[in-house]
Amino acid sequence: GELLAAAEAQGFQVLVTTDTNLRYQQNFASSSRTLAVVVLGTTSWPRIKIAADAVVAAVDAAAPGSYAEVQVP
Repeated sequence: GELLAAAEAQGFQVLVTTDTNLRYQQNFASSSRTLAVVVLGTTSWPRIKIAADAVVAAVDAAAPGSYAEVQVP
């Protein structure tokens, strides 16, 4: 929660991460977070690069407090 709180305090609107366990560590359903979280399904840069359009679409669609996962083939 400290990372999310620090990002919000600094004015970030979206956090993009590959930490797929984040949804189990934070309660996004009843959260008052203003930060949107986009989780990528892999840490492999070549695979993420190929899925860049899906990542951009998820970031563009992110709303305050939202949580989204991008499946990367």
